Amino acid sequence: METILITGASSGIGKATAQALDHKSRRFILCGRREDRLKELAKSLKADATILAFDIRKQEEVNQAFFSIQDQLSEVTLLVNNAGGAHGLEALVDASMEDVETMIDSNLKGLLYVSKRIIPFLINNKKGHIINISSIAGKETYARGMVYCASKSAVESISKGMRLELNPHGVRVTNIAPGAVETEFSMVRFKGNQEKADQVYKGFKALTAEDIAETIRFAYESPAHVQIADLLVLPTAQASATQISRKHES
Repeated sequence: METILITGASSGIGKATAQALDHKSRRFILCGRREDRLKELAKSLKADATILAFDIRKQEEVNQAFFSIQDQLSEVTLLVNNAGGAHGLEALVDASMEDVETMIDSNLKGLLYVSKRIIPFLINNKKGHIINISSIAGKETYARGMVYCASKSAVESISKGMRLELNPHGVRVTNIAPGAVETEFSMVRFKGNQEKADQVYKGFKALTAEDIAETIRFAYESPAHVQIADLLVLPTAQASATQISRKHES
C-alpha cells in the first residue's frame, strides 16, 4: 500500500496535500506540532492516517516519533518535506536571533532530520519519491529576508544533492518552489498581525494551498519513468520574488 508522509500537515499546503492525495488505497503519516488539527484532518480523510505530533526543529523528538512507528516507515512511497516558515521581516542588524535560529532549524535542519530517517527505506525499496517544498525565495534573495532566503536556497541545493545521491536507487526527487501563497505564512511571519498579513495579498489573486497541492499530486502521480525535477509556481500577477502587479484582483 502506498504510504505518504507529510510534514507540516496541520494546515496550509501540508493539509491540502493530504486532501488532494486522499484515496482509500493509500495510507498517510501526518506530522506537525498541533495534534488537535492533525486529528481533525485524519478524521476527514477516506484513507487511514497515523498522527505524529512533534517539533521538527528538535532532532530527539523527530527520532522518537519515527521510532514509535518504525514498522510503517518501510512502506513510505512519498515523503513531502513541507514543514517550515518565515519569521520576521527585518534587516539582519534588527532581526531577532530567535527568529533566525527558528528558520534555520525548521526549514533546513528539520528537513534533514526527517529525510535521514526515511531515505534508508526508500533506498532499500529501490523506489519512492521525495518532494521538497522550497520557495521563490530560494531562487531570488530579497532585502530583509536573507535568512529565510538562505534557508530555502539550501533546500534547493539539498534537492539537487538528493537527486544525485538517490539516482542509482530509483528514487525520484522533486523541488517545488511556490511564489505568493495565501496561507498562514504571513500571519506567522508577522507574529499574528492580521493587518500586515492582509497587505501581503492585497490587490491580486495569490496562489492557494490547493494550487500547490495539485502540483504535488501531478509530480507524484506522473509515470514512474518521469521525474519532475524542479518547478517554480507563481500566481499570474507575480513576476519575481518582489514584483507583483496589484492592479487587479480576479
